[in-house]
Amino acid sequence: MVTLEPDVEALLKKLMSERGFSFKVAINHAVRLGLTNGDNRQRPFETQSRSMGRREGVDLTKALRLAGELEDEEILRKMSLRK
Repeated sequence: MVTLEPDVEALLKKLMSERGFSFKVAINHAVRLGLTNGDNRQRPFETQSRSMGRREGVDLTKALRLAGELEDEEILRKMSLRK
């Protein structure tokens, strides 16, 4: 015996109605899809990387410090405009 949450029951009923599945077929289909992530043939997600170039004089190993300094400069610039 299986106890379904109301939203899952509604989804199963919709699947049964749309595809003409019996309850047994619908629940097996849904479980199979869930356990196989929908499609075993899917490729893993990959991102493509691209070179962003490199600026002379910028030490990328200290990027957080650089970002902080740039942010501080911008705050001071904005404060000076409010005088």
